[in-house]
Amino acid sequence: MSMSEVKIGQLVIRYILDGSKTMSLGMFEMTVPANSIVPPPHSHSNNEECVYILDGTLRYTVGATSRDLGPGDSMHTPKGVVHAFSNPFEATVRALIILSPDIGEQYFRDIAALFKGECPPDKAEVVAVMSRYGLVPAAPSAA
Repeated sequence: MSMSEVKIGQLVIRYILDGSKTMSLGMFEMTVPANSIVPPPHSHSNNEECVYILDGTLRYTVGATSRDLGPGDSMHTPKGVVHAFSNPFEATVRALIILSPDIGEQYFRDIAALFKGECPPDKAEVVAVMSRYGLVPAAPSAA
């Protein structure tokens, strides 16, 4: 089975199963280099998500719970719950992400198309793409 690869900044998404056409389960491998730029905290209106770590350590937050996940660890994000991740560690992370139903590879291709050169993408454009796929950016936390 050949996997297609989508690069979004430093992140790499390799789709294994695109379930978006059938509104079923989807699965992809995500590579997160150390200190890379990651998506903002967000929730999914229509999808549950599970992350399973293959290599490295990923800081993963679901609601108010934040954990550093290593190989073999996982976390589940229910529909509508804000979640986020980062890699503040030295090693690159490889994680398996399972979505039900899947948002699909096209979402990541649409986001990747917003990255032009070294400049970060326009925030409003990113939010517009997220919204089309049922992703809701979290309100900024009062620090």
